[in-house]
Amino acid sequence: MGMNIFYWIVLLATFAGIYFLGSRTELKLWARVVIALVLGVIIGFIFGDLAQTSKWIGDLFVRLIRMLVIPLIFTSLVAGVVSMGDPKRLGTIGLKTIGLYLMTTLFAIIIGLGLGTVFQPGQGMDLTGVEPFISGNASTSVTDQLFGIIPENPISSLANGQVLPVIFFSILLGIGIIMGGEKTKSLGDVFSSAAEAVLKIAHLVMQLAPYGVLSLIAWVSGTLGMEALQTMLKLTTLLYCGCVLHMILVYGGALKFIIRLPLIRFFRGIADAQAVAYSTSSSSATLPITIQCVQKNLGVSQSVSSSVLPLGATINMDGTALYLGIVALFSAQYFGIDLALSDYFLIALTVTLTSIGTAGIPSASLFLLAAVLSVIGISDTQTALIVGFIFPVDRVLDMARTVVNITGDATVSVIVAKSENELDESTFRHEAVI
Repeated sequence: MGMNIFYWIVLLATFAGIYFLGSRTELKLWARVVIALVLGVIIGFIFGDLAQTSKWIGDLFVRLIRMLVIPLIFTSLVAGVVSMGDPKRLGTIGLKTIGLYLMTTLFAIIIGLGLGTVFQPGQGMDLTGVEPFISGNASTSVTDQLFGIIPENPISSLANGQVLPVIFFSILLGIGIIMGGEKTKSLGDVFSSAAEAVLKIAHLVMQLAPYGVLSLIAWVSGTLGMEALQTMLKLTTLLYCGCVLHMILVYGGALKFIIRLPLIRFFRGIADAQAVAYSTSSSSATLPITIQCVQKNLGVSQSVSSSVLPLGATINMDGTALYLGIVALFSAQYFGIDLALSDYFLIALTVTLTSIGTAGIPSASLFLLAAVLSVIGISDTQTALIVGFIFPVDRVLDMARTVVNITGDATVSVIVAKSENELDESTFRHEAVI
């Protein structure tokens, strides 16, 4: 009981210190979030399982963000389509966006398979004593996923938080408002005002990010500890290195050499979104903050950001693709399966399809391993053993994957905006405002 009280005294004192930094200094929000991340790790390691008692603070923060996801997608996407003025532009932007997402996913798979081949994470690994993990999740077929894009009832899709059907309906509604001309102009103005109002709420919620992040990271580090990480240190290190390589080489290369924009400004501009993505492990939950960072810090127009980012939070899963590629080779190496070139191709194809269909929630990609591993002859029983090995620390792996995913969303939005002359470069090159 005494330690519990002492823990809360330390936690509240840390919160007070972070608040003081924010109110008395000009320290940016992203810097406060990074400080909160570091302090959360330290507090978690010191107090261990006691950090579980404050997890509700982080859960409350994530709940506040999730509250904004569907309203933000619906209002900003409709407003973005209306602001284009021509439905043909939407088709152009959509093709560029999907093409870029597929291209970056391909590079992620290549990096994942390359690292897995070179460093052989499955060699010499001992899974003795690992309890197989059997998932009750039923995988959805590609056909069902495609049909699910079209909502039977848009209101039901909004109420149930079904992102792809909401995106589909929002685009159609925006096109309808454009086609209505003067008769529907006032409705378009309503959605523009509503989108701005939701963004203002998102800005308020973002101010709570340091406290939510600290609580979540303290819980993760406190409940897992170093012992759990050491059991699969090689795989964890390989994934983190792969994620960093992908962000620097693929995203950084595209920004620096294709559209010639400074990388430091880009990464500073999305630092808030990256920190929240790392702590929440959810692309969907991070979406409101990603949109605000991309618009306010990187100068991407509303019409581009409101169409590219929601789509990216749903189909762009580069971190997942990289992760599944590494784990597929990890599994093949552990079970002594020699892979031919055709097996690598099958892995790449399956990873692409499964990563696109991944829900933007924590650890969702872990349950897609069966589809990927089955193409190289790994049985359900063997898959359950691999999942059982990874599952205890998958949260740590998922945190890195999610940072890659939202960084890719922001990168594609900047590239598309630049190609459409919808990027305010003076804003991009200026010091971040949030």
